[in-house]
Amino acid sequence: MAKTKTSTKGRGKPDNPRKFKKKTSPLIIDKVEYVDYKDVDLLSRFMSDRAKIRNARVSGNDRQQQIEITKAIKIAREMALLPYARRVASAARTRPPRDGDRSRAPRDADNQVEGDAAEGLDAADEATEAEEA
Repeated sequence: MAKTKTSTKGRGKPDNPRKFKKKTSPLIIDKVEYVDYKDVDLLSRFMSDRAKIRNARVSGNDRQQQIEITKAIKIAREMALLPYARRVASAARTRPPRDGDRSRAPRDADNQVEGDAAEGLDAADEATEAEEA
């Protein structure tokens, strides 16, 4: 009744259930020694399309590289070299009219005509009263 030992980590978890290749940082690929806040092309690689700083897990940086990138991006933003946020064009959302099939243009035109007519009557009444007095 001997138990066979399997390679586990912690409380019964296997060492590495899914083998994956660690991403290589663009800083290592390009052999960058110093992250400069003025190098906008390099810094923009670590930002999303909405100008958010990408996670180290996504970009492949180690902790120290991620700290340097983050500091450089924040300085570049403050110097107005990089945007704080970008607007992303999205599909136009058209809403159906609230009152069903009726359109607003005829109603507004009717109100305008009625308003002009009412103003004309008021002016005529005032002119008549002025003549009577």
